[in-house]
Amino acid sequence: DRLRSRGLGDVYKRQLVLMLPIATVQRVWTPFHEALFTSTSAVCVTGLVVQDTGSYWSAFGQTVILLLIQIGGLGVITGAVTFLMLSGRNITLKERSAMQDAISAPAVGGIVRLTRFILKGTFLVELLGALALLPIFCRDYGLRGVWMSVFHSVSAFCNAGFDILGRTDSLYPSLTAYAADPLVNIVIMLLIIVGGIGFMVILDVGRCRGNFRKMTFHTKVVLTTTAVLLFGGAALLQITDHLDFMTAFFQSMTARTAGFSTVDLSGLSSAGLLVIMVLMFVGASPGSTGGGIKTTTFFVLMQQVRSIFSKRRLGAFHRRLPDGSLAKAATITLMGLIVVSCGTFALCILEPETDFLRLLFEQVSAYSTAGLSTGITAGLRAGSKAVLIFTMFIGRVGAVTLLSLWVERPEPSAHYTEEAITIG
Repeated sequence: DRLRSRGLGDVYKRQLVLMLPIATVQRVWTPFHEALFTSTSAVCVTGLVVQDTGSYWSAFGQTVILLLIQIGGLGVITGAVTFLMLSGRNITLKERSAMQDAISAPAVGGIVRLTRFILKGTFLVELLGALALLPIFCRDYGLRGVWMSVFHSVSAFCNAGFDILGRTDSLYPSLTAYAADPLVNIVIMLLIIVGGIGFMVILDVGRCRGNFRKMTFHTKVVLTTTAVLLFGGAALLQITDHLDFMTAFFQSMTARTAGFSTVDLSGLSSAGLLVIMVLMFVGASPGSTGGGIKTTTFFVLMQQVRSIFSKRRLGAFHRRLPDGSLAKAATITLMGLIVVSCGTFALCILEPETDFLRLLFEQVSAYSTAGLSTGITAGLRAGSKAVLIFTMFIGRVGAVTLLSLWVERPEPSAHYTEEAITIG
């Protein structure tokens, strides 16, 4: 596992760099647990922060955070393969297989060409996003607007949710100052959506030139489920909190692991927070820069519900889902619920004075690497921050993946007699 060790080692070194005085505006040493939390949040493209990114971290510290976001968005495996490619070293079959799993590629063949496409596509989209944001930020911040355009473009495409706008009246102003600006809203939303649907979907859409009928089954599922969640979430937020369509749509979109916000989440109703938590838990799509249980997992579960009531085979778009897809989807969802439940339980014990809904919201946000918060992150105890760090790591790597690394049992040679039980 040379790829993982090389990539993670680089991440840990940058975490130590964030502790240095040069990384902060006030030139002070940053406590280890705060630097670790920020580093984990950046490389897991979460967006939860204990110190305001715009006012606490210096230009050097922000650059380190941006590099971690870029590595996290591309994936540690992709970053390691890129390093090997630049150094001119041959990539072994095992490394190609690891890369295939990391980006959800259909086959090992052509994985190097696909990696080049991902890198070129990522930097091109981020460049276009920065150029689109440039007029607005340069108008408001002068020459510093160039850096702010680049930072927010990368953060949005990688679904990280970090912003450097600085503090206003709250600890997490995010994009609230630009809630009524259509250009900023549209550009950020497009960057988040493109980064959240997955590299393979982007490639397939380009190959088919937007013709939905020619797209693969996976692409159709991702695009359809994404659209349903975006518009459905926006409609529910309009009902629960009477938001205008642009604001509601932005929150519905950013809840799917992006982490930006144009409203103060602490002022939303309990029903509105519940809608956002459901969207965060589902998250983005496989092979993307986002987290959550993924849109395809949610799609399979919903198709199973439809299949039970309609008495039809599991499938859609004139295609049948493969055997084992339901079991995998159910396992991923169950593991996610277990992680969220255990983490929330731990937070409730460590933070007895904090409202349960806020703690649940924080835990779901950490697991789905969404980065949205009601404003309680900085005030949490060190133990609670450790819980969130562990949760962010699990959410980015995947609970099933981590469990498979620790639990390995050989296939039994004997099989027990099958017997039915009553379910439901």
